[in-house]
Amino acid sequence: MAGWNSDTAAGPMGPGTVTLVEGSSFCISLPNGDIHPEHPHGLFVQDTRILSKWSLTINGQPLEPLAAETKEPYRALFAGRVPRTDGYADSPLIVERLREVGAGIREQITVRNFSLDPVECSVSLTVEADFADLFEVKEARIQRQWNENRQAEGHVLTIRAAWQDVRKGVVIRAPGADVTPDAITYRASIAAHGQWSAVLIAVPGMDGATSDSFVHAEGDGLSPSDRRRQEWVARIPVLHMGSPSIERTLRRSYDDLGALRIEDPNHPDRVVVAAGAPWFMTLFGRDSLWASEMALPVDPSLALGTLQTLADRQGTVVDPMSEEEPGKILHEVRLDVSSGLSLGGKSVYYGSVDATPLFVDVLGAVSRWGFAKDTIAALLPHADRALDWIRDYGDKDGDGFVEYQRLNDQGLINQGWKDSWDGINFADGRLAEPPIALCEVQAYVFAAYLARAWMAYDDGDTVLGDKLAGWASALKKQFNEQFWMPERGYYAVALDGKKQQVDACASNMGHCLWLGLIDEDKAAKVAERLMSPEMFSGWGVRTLASDMGAYNPASYHNGSVWPHDNAIIAAGLLRYGFVAEAQRISTALLEAAEYSGGRLPELFCGFSREQFTEPVAYPTACSPQAWAATTPILLVTSLMRYDAHVSRGGFWLDPVLPESYGDLHITNAPMAGGRITIDITGSVPSVQGLPEGMAFHRGHRPWITELVEQASKRHPQGRRRP
Repeated sequence: MAGWNSDTAAGPMGPGTVTLVEGSSFCISLPNGDIHPEHPHGLFVQDTRILSKWSLTINGQPLEPLAAETKEPYRALFAGRVPRTDGYADSPLIVERLREVGAGIREQITVRNFSLDPVECSVSLTVEADFADLFEVKEARIQRQWNENRQAEGHVLTIRAAWQDVRKGVVIRAPGADVTPDAITYRASIAAHGQWSAVLIAVPGMDGATSDSFVHAEGDGLSPSDRRRQEWVARIPVLHMGSPSIERTLRRSYDDLGALRIEDPNHPDRVVVAAGAPWFMTLFGRDSLWASEMALPVDPSLALGTLQTLADRQGTVVDPMSEEEPGKILHEVRLDVSSGLSLGGKSVYYGSVDATPLFVDVLGAVSRWGFAKDTIAALLPHADRALDWIRDYGDKDGDGFVEYQRLNDQGLINQGWKDSWDGINFADGRLAEPPIALCEVQAYVFAAYLARAWMAYDDGDTVLGDKLAGWASALKKQFNEQFWMPERGYYAVALDGKKQQVDACASNMGHCLWLGLIDEDKAAKVAERLMSPEMFSGWGVRTLASDMGAYNPASYHNGSVWPHDNAIIAAGLLRYGFVAEAQRISTALLEAAEYSGGRLPELFCGFSREQFTEPVAYPTACSPQAWAATTPILLVTSLMRYDAHVSRGGFWLDPVLPESYGDLHITNAPMAGGRITIDITGSVPSVQGLPEGMAFHRGHRPWITELVEQASKRHPQGRRRP
C-alpha cells in the first residue's frame, strides 16, 4: 500500500478488530463494538477522527464480546453479554449493537433479558472526540490540544473544538436518553424474556442539526448506503460459478469494491476508487489506477472517473516539498489533514514514480472499452503531458530509464509500489541507493508508449503511432540488455544510482511479464524462478525470495505475499503461455481467501504452506483494500483470457479455467455501452447480447506484442527515445 515508511506504520489494532467502510468514512472498533482512544481506533470522516471513544456499559459493566459479523462493508452486528457480579458464569442479559457507517455513525442498541425476572438497566455510553487527523492516529503522534466545549441540550450532545483557527464538531442525537456533557444514559426496565432498544446517531457538525444520512425511507427500509449499494449491484455483472467458494469470494470483491468508491468533491458525478481501509480511504494515483483497471470488466466507469479526477490534479509546477512536477500524476490526496504530518506536509503529494506512466496505460485500456471519442480526446492532452514528464523529469539523466529520488526528507524514500524504506535491496541485503530505476516502472513506461500509440492509430495518426511504438521497441531492447542477469536466470529488481544491477530476486519482474517487456527467450527462466520454492510460498509468490539477505516472511515488502502482485504475475504468465503456473497461483490465492470469509487482505505473511496450513495474517494489513478486492476479478478474467477493443469491433475469449472452478455463467456484463451474457462450459465459451458492430472471437489477441513486432520491423536496431 502506498504511503508506508519506516516511521508511519500503525501498531496492530488488536485481535478481532472490526473495520466498516463507506465512501471516505470508516470505523474501527473492538470486537464488542467499543472504541477506545488508546488503540488506533475511531470513527473517521474525511480523514478526521470525529469519535475517539464510544464505550457502552450496562449497569457499569463493559460488554463481553460474543460475535461480530459484517453484514455489508458499512454495517455490522455485534453481540455481547453483560458479565454477572454474583460469581455465576452465564449472563441473562444479551446486548446487540447494529452499526452502520456513512456520513457518521448510526447505532441501534438492543438489550434482551433471557431471565425469568424483570431487570432494571442503566445503559450508558461514554463519548469522546479528539478530532485527530488520520496521520496523528496512524503514527500515534497526537500532539494538538484542542479547546473543547461540550453542550447537552435535550437529547443532543454537541462537542465543539478549536485549535488555532480550525473549528470542528460532532453532534450525537440520542432520543429518549438522559444526556449530560459527560455521558448519554438510558434507564430501562426490561420484562422477563423481554427486550429494550434505542437508536443513536453521530455526525460531524457544529450546530446540533440532524442529518438524513441514516434516514430509512418508508416502504423499502433502505438507508442511503443501502440504496447506493443496490444501485451498484444493479449495474455490475451477476456471476454464478460451479465453485461456491470462488463465487463467494468474487461476490465479496464486488461488495468491497462498491464500498471503496468515493466521489470527487468537485465533481459528484465522478466516482473513483479509494485505496483501502483503514488508513487509505482516499484517492491514490497508483492504487486507484491499478484497482480500476483490474475492475474494468465489472465497471469501466470507475477507471474513467479515476482518470478524470487525477487529470484535474495533474502537476503544473515544480514544488520540491510536495514533489509536484509538470505532467506528474499525484501519489495521494488527503481531505482534511491539518497537522503537517502528511507526506510532503501538504494535502496533495506527488512522490510516486509509477502513477504517471500508469495513467497513460490505463487511459489506453479505457479507450478500448468504447467510451465516447470526445471523452477520450479530452484526456489525451493529459496523457501527452504525462509522457513529457517521463522525458523531462522521470529520466533526468537521459539514459532511457525512469528513476526516482525523493526531493525532501518528508517524502517517501522508495517511490514504487514497494515503498517501505527497505523495500529495494541487493541479494546480500544491502539497501539500494538512489536514484533508482525499478524494473516494473520501465514496463509501465513501455506500456504507456504502446497505449498512446494505439490511441494515435485509432485516430488515424500513424506518424505519432509509429514514433511511440518505436520508443517502446527501443526501450524493450535496452531493458533486456541492462536488467537481465543471465548467470542468475532472472531480472534485476532495479538499477541503482551507479547503474549497478540490484540483484535481489523479487516479484517485481512479474509485472514486466504482464506488460510484455520480457524477451520471449527469457520468459521460461523467469517463470521457473517465480514458481521456485524460494519464491512461491504455497499461497502465492513472495515479494522477495527466501534465499535473499533481506528476506523476512513477516515484513511488509521483503518476503510477504501480496494478492494484487500475484494477480499481475498470473496474468503475465498467461501472456507468455505458462497456463499451469498461472492456474496454480490463482487457485492458491482463492483458497487463501476461504480463510478470511472470502475477502483477500492487502497482504499476508510469506511463511510456507508446509509450515502453516493457513495463511498467516500480516498484523496491520488493510482490509478491505482496493487492489486485494479486485484481485479475484483479475485472476478469473485473466484465466478467461478476456479482451476487448471496441473501436476495432472485437471481443475475445480463450478460457483456461481449471476444472475445479466449474462452469461459469455471467450476466449483465458491460460491453460497448450494452450488456452481454457469457457462458463457459467445459472451457468452451459462448456470448449473447453483443452490441451491433461487435464480433466475438474464440482466441486471444496479443495487442502489445503485435505493436512491438511492427515497430521492430520499422526500427530493426531500435533507438533511444530523444
